[in-house]
Amino acid sequence: MKGVAAGPAQSEGEINTSARRRAWAERNLGDASRRALAEDQHHFLRQSVSTPCLSVVTRAEGAYIEDAEGRRYLDFHGNNVHHIGYGHPRLKEAIARQMDELPFAPRRFACAPATALAAKLAEISPGDLSKVLFTTGGSDAIEVALKIARAATGRHKTISFWDSFHGAGFGAASVGGEQLFRSHVIGPLLSGAEHVAPFACYRCPYGYPEKDGQPLLDLCRMTCASFVRYVLEKEGDVAAVIAEPARAVPYIPPPGFWAEVRAACDAHGALLIFDEIPTGLGKTGRMFACDHDGVVPDILVMGKALGGGILPLAAVLARPELDVAGDYAFGHYTHEKNPVSARAGLTTIQIIEEEGLVENAALVGAHALARLEDLKARFPVIGDVRGRGFLIGVELVRERGSKEPANDLAEEVLYRALDRGLSFKTTFGNTLTLTPPLITTRAQMDFAIDVIAASLAEAIDAVGNG
Repeated sequence: MKGVAAGPAQSEGEINTSARRRAWAERNLGDASRRALAEDQHHFLRQSVSTPCLSVVTRAEGAYIEDAEGRRYLDFHGNNVHHIGYGHPRLKEAIARQMDELPFAPRRFACAPATALAAKLAEISPGDLSKVLFTTGGSDAIEVALKIARAATGRHKTISFWDSFHGAGFGAASVGGEQLFRSHVIGPLLSGAEHVAPFACYRCPYGYPEKDGQPLLDLCRMTCASFVRYVLEKEGDVAAVIAEPARAVPYIPPPGFWAEVRAACDAHGALLIFDEIPTGLGKTGRMFACDHDGVVPDILVMGKALGGGILPLAAVLARPELDVAGDYAFGHYTHEKNPVSARAGLTTIQIIEEEGLVENAALVGAHALARLEDLKARFPVIGDVRGRGFLIGVELVRERGSKEPANDLAEEVLYRALDRGLSFKTTFGNTLTLTPPLITTRAQMDFAIDVIAASLAEAIDAVGNG
């Protein structure tokens, strides 16, 4: 197409059309799988990181998925929906019971499951976030949050971070920072969506050095936070700063970062919106990622895991003071108070609490990070290990001094790990990104890290330092 660039930079996942992907498919897919994938490609519009599909899933249970060839994979990807594991018996029973009791509630009526879920979310969320709206997906929830911020402040501008992801809708893509979702082929996005460089200490956009993946705070003085304040001052009329409190790529904020941003927002009349769609409900070893930093946003958005890995559900929580536009509609979605979805959300939270899954993520995640640090000592191609709980990144580099990304090596590791029964994704081409379900045991984690170690050793022999 005339005027269209060769293609956007990858960020969300691996390139599905690479020679290595084709070679893996040639080795692993049978005739039935090939026919199913051909049918899939015939019916669905193509889009990056989704097309073509890897294989055909026929079963999902607990921490595992199984494909049409009968291969079983420990799923350390799961699109971050599988916090309680796939097909949790208690969740399936609750959904079935709710369908018998009340399968649907028209939007103009209240229903007990939706009210109970709203009350539960207010109970577990930080601060006084207690006014709720539900949507069927995270992208829509981000749109609602942006509308609330505009209505409450009388402003429309936003500040967000490059490389962030907030969804695929026009508003969500506008505040998002991934080229993959902001491509010029879809035309202009929202006006007033300002972006700044993210906190990314290992690859500091401002050029400051780090040591062992940590910022030299006495040197950089958190320029990344200071620049948010700078833009707030220069613009003067920003409605909100919207960000992932822990970036799902992943990157962890430096100590004190969010306190500085919170103070800057307060000083300039801007709201702080935290996107906890992938990280909320325990992924980082706390109920919410922002709990690590002790900073309460004005609006919090969650999704993905809220429906228990079965039903699509997301939520927006706001301070009561932001309930200022009752004469207008921010969402009013048909399934906004769907009793079956609400029951799924309520039961999912109960399972997370009663089975101690947040605590499990903290303990087993710490064990995983320690083991990965040991791997880093063994393999010079591991440039950085970072994470919290079950949000973990292993960045591969050609050489630690230059930090040149080892994309080829990371892709080789990915497919060798799949051959050994472990599924995860890569981000930015060279970071092995592990987001296991909260039910993951220490034994399963050890298996996964053993797979990564063996796959990495073989990949180095096959392609060098990539």
